[in-house]
Amino acid sequence: MVSRNFKNVLVVSIGFLSLFTAYGGLQSLQSSLNAEQGMGVASLSVIYASIIISSMFLPPIMIKNLGCKWTIVVGMACYVSYSFGNLYPGWYTLIPTSVILGLGGSPLWSAKCAYLTISGNLQGAAEGKRGSDIINQYFGIFFFIFQSSAVWGNLMSSLIFGQDTKLANITAEQLQTCGAADCGLDISSNSTTSRPAQSLVWTLVGCYIGVGVLAILIVAIFLDNIDREQVSQFRGNREPFCHTFMATFRLLKDWRLLTLIPLTMYSGFEQSFLSGEYTKNYVTCALGIHFVGFIMMCFGAANSLCSFLFGRLARYTGRAALFFFAALTNFACILALLFWRPHPDDLPVFFVFPALWGMADAIWQTQTNALYGILFPRHKEAAFANYRMWESLGFVIAFAYSTFLCLEYKLYILLAVLLLTLLTYPIVEYHEHKHPTPPIEEGTYTSGRKQVQENDKDVICQTHL
Repeated sequence: MVSRNFKNVLVVSIGFLSLFTAYGGLQSLQSSLNAEQGMGVASLSVIYASIIISSMFLPPIMIKNLGCKWTIVVGMACYVSYSFGNLYPGWYTLIPTSVILGLGGSPLWSAKCAYLTISGNLQGAAEGKRGSDIINQYFGIFFFIFQSSAVWGNLMSSLIFGQDTKLANITAEQLQTCGAADCGLDISSNSTTSRPAQSLVWTLVGCYIGVGVLAILIVAIFLDNIDREQVSQFRGNREPFCHTFMATFRLLKDWRLLTLIPLTMYSGFEQSFLSGEYTKNYVTCALGIHFVGFIMMCFGAANSLCSFLFGRLARYTGRAALFFFAALTNFACILALLFWRPHPDDLPVFFVFPALWGMADAIWQTQTNALYGILFPRHKEAAFANYRMWESLGFVIAFAYSTFLCLEYKLYILLAVLLLTLLTYPIVEYHEHKHPTPPIEEGTYTSGRKQVQENDKDVICQTHL
């Protein structure tokens, strides 16, 4: 039979699948759909800048007061607001909803990571297995289901925008500006990025709003409130506000967290490059905006399948081997993108890069999340808040220089951060191999319930005697 913990993992995964079917599709289209004055990329920068701010104090406060379940629900509502902002995209609609999304983003992801870590430790204790193995497996299952959102969200955008009768006519002159051959800063003036008909945009965004609301209902109705007792204890014996507020920063005293910053930031750099630069400078420039969805579907499918595979494979190969395989894959892709000149005749090649990128990203996502859960089991909220903060900083930096740096230099920066990651990550892995972090026992999460039962039993016996 399916365990209760596994059922909860499925509910969280399906909820995120539905939510990010909407947000992932919108994010992939922002640099092309709202290209005027860089408005789309600017909104993405504001999102991740807001996530950085919220990561500094919101996750520990919200999770400890609301619990993981209701923090996830509130965070999802913030994401749906961004879809409403895209109904009538402009500076006065996109920027405020971007701020709202960003403020809810860090608590959402921190709560999800904490929830999976708690579930993995509970299931490991129940089965007599190592909690780290179950955590890896749960994160693999989550990302297997979650990353497929890129398939469905981008399929919706391609099918709907494919109905547009005004598809771009790409000239040989325009093809000369695609890829790293040209600077790549003037592509927004080309006809290849013209907006589809407004009625089609409304249809797509309306569908995205619908699946976002569905995600909220799934989690609110079917997800167990797994840490209710911890929340009750926190409220009953409340820590000083300043203590909870500073939890994210106090964890920065741990040298392991500081050493993982390049790895965490690289996750933001590599994701932003694919969704912001590859879709605009390669796909939209050479094929047209209606192809963006199909290309990103390939990324989502590869990411989803590999997340499930690597989540299970990690127990046999270890994290380090997978991380270095992902680094080698990204390294090869970056070098190839520096020299490849995209052309419509090379259609299969457009799908190869996102497939390889998705395979590597599956490792970055599953193993980095699991690594944070294993290294900091007693400070989950603060650890995952730091994860979102530093990953979001990578997003912000990448989106910030997107409008004024040439594509060639963006690839060099991506390569430099990757090499820095390869220098710093092994230090933490070696230390963890020599001095493993002890996991939290099951009793940490059930002590409150057991204590009540024991007290009740004692009272009944005394009364009877």
